[in-house]
Amino acid sequence: MAGNTIGIDLGTNNIKIYNYAKKQVLNEKNMIAMEGGNTIYATGDAAFDMFERTPDAIKVSSPINYGVIADIDSMQILLKKMLAKSVGHSIKSCNYIMSVPTDITEVEKRAFFDLILMTGAKERKVLFVEKPIADALGVGLDVNHAQGILVIDIGADTTEISVLSLGGIVLSKLLKQGGNQLDESIIAMIKKEYNLNIGKKTAELLKKELCSLDAEPAQSMTIVGRHVMTGLPREQEISADVVERAMEEQFQLIVDAAKMILERTPPELASDIIDEGIYLMGGSSNLAKLVDMLSLATELEANVYNNADESVIRGIERIIAEKEFSKLATEMKEKIYY
Repeated sequence: MAGNTIGIDLGTNNIKIYNYAKKQVLNEKNMIAMEGGNTIYATGDAAFDMFERTPDAIKVSSPINYGVIADIDSMQILLKKMLAKSVGHSIKSCNYIMSVPTDITEVEKRAFFDLILMTGAKERKVLFVEKPIADALGVGLDVNHAQGILVIDIGADTTEISVLSLGGIVLSKLLKQGGNQLDESIIAMIKKEYNLNIGKKTAELLKKELCSLDAEPAQSMTIVGRHVMTGLPREQEISADVVERAMEEQFQLIVDAAKMILERTPPELASDIIDEGIYLMGGSSNLAKLVDMLSLATELEANVYNNADESVIRGIERIIAEKEFSKLATEMKEKIYY
């Protein structure tokens, strides 16, 4: 199965496709730009470059909201184009493994199944793996053992907190808080403190440049926004402290949910988690303030990884390549025939 298998991770912000034959990951923005409602203007990274910069006639959007498909027609167009980039035109001869959130319904999961069939892959196998399991595999953990693993995946629109053992999910909680909500909190704080309107891209840049663990963070950053009163562009220096205060309420919701999961975790698994700590994944997992708050509140080590935003697709890579993990991907309970 490995030689002709494609892994897919559809996120709100990014779409990632793993081509086993080429040993390559395609990672592009999960965005599509439509002109006049029915003409494709751009997809992927090119569409993201246009975000917040387009005239009224062009609409840029993500077909995924809160981990589920909100616009299946746009998602079909986008996935076909990304598969063409990654695989070429032989998509009918491939098997597919797709990651899905834990708490979605069978109807929502079926939308993912239908999406693959719409690419022309009707005669091939479509398997699913739950994202927390792929997350853990992606950072090198062996989820098949009888060992408790606490995974927190902070995505664009959702945060999924899960306890894993023996290849399954013991406990899980899905929060509708993620990187996008952090950006909105920053936008609101800048408006409150400085009477300045900024866009989502600027908010995300402040978050990454001032609060990330990936590089030595700056103490402040100068941005340009539009003044609320005058309507004119204005430069403003923003300190890291202001950005951290903006995100603190969202961080606290994640911390509280993690504590609730820990309180419900069986004692034997809890002892494993005490030894190993918390594993943080997702694009917004490397924020210093969040890591500090989690460690302080839970008294556990918070393990943060480089390229944590690719942990799911790297986990799917292991499922494809390593036989001992192949059973972690399963088919739908009820197939659909056309």
